[in-house]
Amino acid sequence: MASLIESSWQYLITHFSDFQLACLGSFFIHESVFFLSGFPFIWLERSGWLTKYKIQAKINSPSSQGRCIMRLLLYHFGVNLPVMLFSYPVFRYMGMRSSLPLPSWKVVLAQIIFYFILEDFVFYWGHRVLHTKWLYKHVHSVHHEYATPFGLTSEYAHPAEILFLGFATIVGPALTGPHLITLWLWMVLRVLETVEAHCGYHFPWSPSNFLPLYGGSDFHDYHHRLLYTKSGNYSSTFTYMDRIFGTDIGYRKLKASKSAEVEFISEQKKK
Repeated sequence: MASLIESSWQYLITHFSDFQLACLGSFFIHESVFFLSGFPFIWLERSGWLTKYKIQAKINSPSSQGRCIMRLLLYHFGVNLPVMLFSYPVFRYMGMRSSLPLPSWKVVLAQIIFYFILEDFVFYWGHRVLHTKWLYKHVHSVHHEYATPFGLTSEYAHPAEILFLGFATIVGPALTGPHLITLWLWMVLRVLETVEAHCGYHFPWSPSNFLPLYGGSDFHDYHHRLLYTKSGNYSSTFTYMDRIFGTDIGYRKLKASKSAEVEFISEQKKK
């Protein structure tokens, strides 16, 4: 398996320049993973399949979904791609490389864990600041146009927010100067995580059912349903920051009341 990956990587670095791989390659991977993982949730809403796992009963109209997609393409090509192009020299300066040998899995794993921890910390405070009155009204309210989120709304945001919160995602790699394959893996995991968090469905196989402190769709859907002044649940991937600072109290109370209700109904059925 390792030799196959190395031979495939050798092909890439032989036929494409470092700039092409780091910028255009990264953009292509991001767009592919984002839209391929996000489109199925549009289909689920329109088909009505697996409705019992949908968190909110409300569905988005095809026109609102289409508007989201069109604006996403505008933001991705007008904001994301230029950022990738202009940040390339910074990543190169910080030590990013694409040459062989590939990093060991231990190095890749350690860096990915560090990125998640740092991203959670930076994102929490940035997101919480965006929920102050002025910034919410003029910037963050764009993202909250969809009170019933679906996968693709994860990156639907004001251009200023894309730049502001995007810093949380790139600060880890910028500090460590990883191998490009590590950067790609981090990008794929981060995209899949944020699409899942906004998907609007809580399945039995959802990661939050298995990973401790993982937020996921149920946790973040609560954030979208409430008014900005009372939302809480500001965390990105894991929920420890909300737990430490008590900004998930409303969500935990709701979960506790639902659990008590389910337990009561279960006991009544037994009688």
